Amino acid sequence: MEGLTLNCMDRKTEAYELVRLGVKNDVKSHVCWHVYGLLYRSDREYREAIKCYRNALRIDPDNIEILRDLSLLQAQMRDLTGFVDTRQQLLHLKPNHRMNWIGFAVAHHLNSNGAKAVEILEAFEGTLEDDYPPDNERYEHGEMLLYKISLLEESGFLERALEELYKKEPKIVDKLTYKEQEVSLLVKLGRLEEGANIYKALLTMNPDNYRYYEGLQKCFGLYSENGKYSSDEVDRLDALYKSLSQQYTWSSAVKRIPLDFLQGDKFREATFNYIKPFLTKGVPSLFSDLSPLYDHLGKADILEQLILGLEHSIRATSRYPDRTEKEPPSTLLWILFFLAQHYDREGQYDVALSKINEAIEHTPTVIDLYTVKSRILKHAGDLVAAASFADEARCMDLADRYINSESVKRMLQADQYYCTVHKPFPLLKVALAEKTAVLFTKDGDQHNNLHDMQCMWYELASGESYFRQGDLGQALKKFLAVEKHYADITEDQFDFHSYCLRKMTLRAYVEMLKFQDRLHSHAYFHKAAAGAIRCYLKLFDSPLNSLAEKEDTSKTPSQKKKMKKQRKAERAKKEAEEKNEESSSSGISRSGKRHVKPADPDPLGEKLLKTEYPLSEATKYLKLLLKNSPDSLETHLLSFEVNMRKQKILLAFQAVKQLQRLDAENPDSHRCLIKFFHKLGSMPAPLTAAEKLVWSVLEAERPSISQLQEKTLSEANKVFLGKHEESLMHIVAVAEMLYTLEHTKKLEAVKLIEDSCNKVMPMNGALGRVLEWKLKDCIAVHILLEKVLIDQDAALRWKVRCAEYFPYSTYFEGSRSSAVQNLLNNQDSKAAVNGGASHPEISQGANSFISNGKLEAFKSLTISR
Repeated sequence: MEGLTLNCMDRKTEAYELVRLGVKNDVKSHVCWHVYGLLYRSDREYREAIKCYRNALRIDPDNIEILRDLSLLQAQMRDLTGFVDTRQQLLHLKPNHRMNWIGFAVAHHLNSNGAKAVEILEAFEGTLEDDYPPDNERYEHGEMLLYKISLLEESGFLERALEELYKKEPKIVDKLTYKEQEVSLLVKLGRLEEGANIYKALLTMNPDNYRYYEGLQKCFGLYSENGKYSSDEVDRLDALYKSLSQQYTWSSAVKRIPLDFLQGDKFREATFNYIKPFLTKGVPSLFSDLSPLYDHLGKADILEQLILGLEHSIRATSRYPDRTEKEPPSTLLWILFFLAQHYDREGQYDVALSKINEAIEHTPTVIDLYTVKSRILKHAGDLVAAASFADEARCMDLADRYINSESVKRMLQADQYYCTVHKPFPLLKVALAEKTAVLFTKDGDQHNNLHDMQCMWYELASGESYFRQGDLGQALKKFLAVEKHYADITEDQFDFHSYCLRKMTLRAYVEMLKFQDRLHSHAYFHKAAAGAIRCYLKLFDSPLNSLAEKEDTSKTPSQKKKMKKQRKAERAKKEAEEKNEESSSSGISRSGKRHVKPADPDPLGEKLLKTEYPLSEATKYLKLLLKNSPDSLETHLLSFEVNMRKQKILLAFQAVKQLQRLDAENPDSHRCLIKFFHKLGSMPAPLTAAEKLVWSVLEAERPSISQLQEKTLSEANKVFLGKHEESLMHIVAVAEMLYTLEHTKKLEAVKLIEDSCNKVMPMNGALGRVLEWKLKDCIAVHILLEKVLIDQDAALRWKVRCAEYFPYSTYFEGSRSSAVQNLLNNQDSKAAVNGGASHPEISQGANSFISNGKLEAFKSLTISR
């Protein structure tokens, strides 16, 4: 018992010693084993805790408290067979306890035996009196009845479920769920007319619920999963929604849904009527609402024509074309706001910037204008200017957390510019972002508070930033922090195993368990795990010692001494800041006790870098990705990279096959295929029986790959080029593999890339042209030329060429980017100091771009010491 008390005081080492001593002194004591299990449970060592509980039950098999604790752990670990047995034992020991009946039923449900769960619930109902439930338990009993009906529906007993629903209606308190359950059963039974009437009743209660409209369409036989309808179905749907719009005049959904299926002039008319009131009222989210329409053929062009027509009419007459009353001046502002986002989506950044600049001149106090301008500049490639405008928006409303977060994200994205141009100062960018992020944390407790808040978007963005800068320790720390959040979320379900059974929130409980089972397939976890794997791969390719040696050999003794002093000063400054945070934070509870958080033992991630087996660490996260994201191309690309380095040939080949299954025509799939068999061809002949077995498997499997049937790797590479000779990234993949197969063909590979042509995309827009190549692809090509093909001249030519395609890109130092303008401004100031006159055109261009002078202030803030 002393050990249990010490465990609650976080003196875990002493606690374990005492409890082990207790078990040693009385190995046949169920209390000792139970306490031992509690210690393991508090440390999340659930399997060890289960072993201890089982040992306790061997001594005292009818101990209800131990059985209950064991059942909770079995539910947590998804030991469903054991969960059923334990709940059955609890029911036998205490059959007059409602929670034991419910727990037994839920255990069978989770073990895929819904029919048995229904039998148990009905047996429990048979033990109740006719006047049950009392007033204070009516809601809980109604929840149990709804749970039983959902079980009948899940098991396929639809008629019986509907009959039970009608029979128990007086005892069900949640009438909305009752109606939704009823209509679900009616639709599945094919009683569509009755279902349609109930959906109309539900729409009267909530006319903006999209699920109700979807259900109503199903009742009329007018629902399609892919959103494609015949002309007759479109006419019927149009008539249906026109009648609904007369009934639910204030509903936004009834006017928005038809835009998805209407075409041509009907779409034009419906969209015209839909967007006018939103533009008049000034609803900033209008573009986000309509953005799914851009995936429908031709609708983006109609939208553009409509908005341009409205713009022309407002400029000429201050009225909409079909109205006589004048519109307020703000209408033009929101039209320009919409057009800026439209042209940004279409890739016409010049036009987008001209529209948003005009909107800012019209009303410079609207914050949304600056956030959209920031977004346009980000897409155009000027990450520094994007960060400056996001910060300008933040300064206009310091109490808005979303705008603050947007600004932080832009700052973290802008590190790429500082890595390439201001090489000594990239980490200051992250520091500035961090200081901005913590403006909304409590008591200035920076790192701990962001971590405790599970602010995963920040940790992912920060991790990616550190990775780009080569700080693998900090990057790993951020990525693994996200992984820990998911472990905490998994742990958080533990308390609900007993709570939900007690409170009878059974349907929500089962849904929560299903969600937890697919938790690690979430996008944030995928990004964090993939980021951690990339860090470990880089650490394996360039071990820490070799990196330090390279740095040491490249620096003079004076530089080494200077760097050592600088690191020491930075560490001292960081420690001082942490101490200041601790002293200033008011971590004092109501009782007057001070809660001091333990200091981070590895603030810079240095211990994470000292792992002896980085590939083993990478494999831990790779297994989670393979289990939870098997349909992601990135998962199998990482699997290929890890297993090739581990010399796990069959696992690498498995990754290649999965890539071929998912997308055989993807450039990365082609790379992995060629790399694998090229590596295989350079390996020595198999000697051991295991190697021969692996070789025979690969020889048997190779003919099944269509790209390689009776072809050499060079021939397969040429065939792939022939299929995709219009695509830049496919051409680049072919060129890279050409160089991989034969290093002597380096010049041919470079020529293949440089001969590729950037074509104009076919568009109906009259205000500009859009080229096919994407900025991120061109950056990847430049890195390939510089780092893989190692041709600095070709890389420079590519940079000059792409600077024309992407004039706002800071990476390529385009003519309109803040990188070039900053350089011109510096030259201008030097010329002025030396008595020269500044060039008026340059000054005018820079000033028009820099808006309110915030960009220069932002840069000086980030690169000043």
